[in-house]
Amino acid sequence: MTKKGIIFDFNGTLFWDSQKHYDAWLKMSEKLRGTAFSDYEMLHYMYGRTNAAIIEYAIGRKPSEEEVESIAKEKELLYIEMCKKDFENTKLAPGAEEFLNYLCDKEIPHTIATMSAKMNVDFFIDVFNLEKWFDINKIVYDNGKIKGKPAPDIYLKAAEMLGLNPSECIVFEDAVSGIESAKSAGAGEIIAVASKESEEFYKKTGLVKKIIKDFYDPELFRI
Repeated sequence: MTKKGIIFDFNGTLFWDSQKHYDAWLKMSEKLRGTAFSDYEMLHYMYGRTNAAIIEYAIGRKPSEEEVESIAKEKELLYIEMCKKDFENTKLAPGAEEFLNYLCDKEIPHTIATMSAKMNVDFFIDVFNLEKWFDINKIVYDNGKIKGKPAPDIYLKAAEMLGLNPSECIVFEDAVSGIESAKSAGAGEIIAVASKESEEFYKKTGLVKKIIKDFYDPELFRI
């Protein structure tokens, strides 16, 4: 691996919290439309999408900005409460700290590209002490203006934040929509993090260079 920069998705990649987002959106979707999202809907309409896009799908129409703000805040507060109640498991993915230390020691540019809203990003920065490894001003998140995955925008912006071309970057992702986003952005390499899905699931996409089960993978420390 000889790329110049690293871009991480966060949820399900550096922080294995997919089940908490899943559970929070189950509750919110049931409240919004009377029935909870199915597994298929979660996979195709929730993972990697903006809150606005998820809410629009749930209610079947374009929501107002006020509706998005109110519903998204309720969902994120529910999610954060789940994290706080399960604080023992609110930690970075196995091997992530060691790999981030390695990137910092080698002065390899890296950042985060997440569809989480600022409320969650602020929570992550605080609870995981992300300032230890990241320039928080270069973290790209759902600011209400950027297009959600699978659009390439978030990875194009993240590469720009690093001062690199997307082709010079390795992207770590767990969601199909995120993998498609990175591919559309022209990422040099895409590594799937099998935090929830099987390795076979990612192989079938035909889009990833490598699949890892955690960040202890020795090949990562030869970047």
